Amino acid sequence: MKKSMDTIVSLCKRRGFVFPSSEIYGGSNGFWDYGPLGAQLKRNVREAWWGDMVTNHNELGIPDGAVSTFQMVGVETSIIMHPQVWKASGHYDLFHDMMIDCRECQARFRSDHVATSQCPRKPSKAPGDHEACQLTEPREFNLMFKTIIGALSGEENAAFLRPETAQGMFVNFKNVVDSSRVKIPFGIAQVGKSFRNEITPRNFTFRSREFEQMEMEFFCHPDQSRQWYEYWRNRRFQWYIDLGITSDNLILRDHDADELSHYSVGTADVEYAFPFLPDGEYGELEGIAHRGDFDLRSHMEGKLVRQGDDLVVETDEHGQPRHRGSGKDLTYFDDQSRERFAPHVIEPAAGADRATLAFLCEAYHEDEQPDDKGNMQSRVLMRFHPRLAPVKVAVFPLIKKEGMPETAGRLYQDLKAAGIASVYDQQGAIGRRYRRQDEIGTPFCITIDGDTATDGTVTIRDRDSLEQQRIPLDSVVDNIHGRLRS
Repeated sequence: MKKSMDTIVSLCKRRGFVFPSSEIYGGSNGFWDYGPLGAQLKRNVREAWWGDMVTNHNELGIPDGAVSTFQMVGVETSIIMHPQVWKASGHYDLFHDMMIDCRECQARFRSDHVATSQCPRKPSKAPGDHEACQLTEPREFNLMFKTIIGALSGEENAAFLRPETAQGMFVNFKNVVDSSRVKIPFGIAQVGKSFRNEITPRNFTFRSREFEQMEMEFFCHPDQSRQWYEYWRNRRFQWYIDLGITSDNLILRDHDADELSHYSVGTADVEYAFPFLPDGEYGELEGIAHRGDFDLRSHMEGKLVRQGDDLVVETDEHGQPRHRGSGKDLTYFDDQSRERFAPHVIEPAAGADRATLAFLCEAYHEDEQPDDKGNMQSRVLMRFHPRLAPVKVAVFPLIKKEGMPETAGRLYQDLKAAGIASVYDQQGAIGRRYRRQDEIGTPFCITIDGDTATDGTVTIRDRDSLEQQRIPLDSVVDNIHGRLRS
């Protein structure tokens, strides 16, 4: 049965995953706040990505003929960069969507969203019910947020909030090579906020004006770039499956030739079957792009455009570079082969918010289970992978006496001291406490009962299987660590 997006959004607010931004003032379209559980879930997604890409990366399945190991490093670059960065990269001229106005309802849409957009002033009208004579001609709308640096408001002080994190890694290529002594092939990773002035933000957190990206630029020799593209293309798809997205809801789609960016040699998208989409349709989670040497050359030479099979510096009517590059040498010198070249780049670019939303949608389940009296009741549970679950363990004293709260309290403190996200709950019947934890996705619940004082054991309950086991109280921390690693 298809999941209801309205139900998932309702749960997100009720349980503290996601709130509308500035809600007490009516909200601000395209902006969202993460509540206590949502903030921890998103942090876990980021840490899982960072661990896989940087901290704990491995070299299994690397291309034949490539080096047996490669390095991965991280950076954190500024949100506001020199305006020339966006001119050389092409964003200043090319980063726009086509915008259309509806003369009847005065609403504004992306031209490719009109068919699925609802009239805000006449909600009874079906989505896409706009006659052609009511729509203006499409026109360009630049998506970058403009701002001013310093006290003066002239155009010479204009700057932009970054629309992507990638350029911060490209302009620091030489700094990283010189300071970190990395050798090609290597990757530079970054997690950070980006901003796009979307014409029609929609579908909950899927399309927002402020969002977080998890991007990596992998620099390699041009002769091996196609192999590395295939490697990262497959590896990034597998990451989502390993963290609980079922293969039935996930596809890896190669871009058609007419979809490719002018610099791209090849691009594939990891796409997920979000509940807000019609059956059989998918929304982008991550793009893996083979960018060739476009970016480093752009920042060396100036804005590049394609002429036939070549990328050349774009010139104005006087034959001068339209937007100049830095003039700095961003090539790489291999001290073993004595070769100098502009590296090719493979870019896996994921959205932290979209990934978090996909894991939320995938986790949502409903079933029926007996309550404390044996009556069947519906149960909502979030089946997060244990690595992603905001809370890993809930600790319950069965009753509020006979030393059970004290024992439960000590165990709770031991779990937190071991770095395991835990909660303590002694309010209500044990069945109701289980249901509360199921609904926020806690994978394990531990109950201290009357037998704990006599035999030193506790009950551990699994969220998904509902299986309950007795384990020694003094082995709980190690037991949970083992379950989280499996």
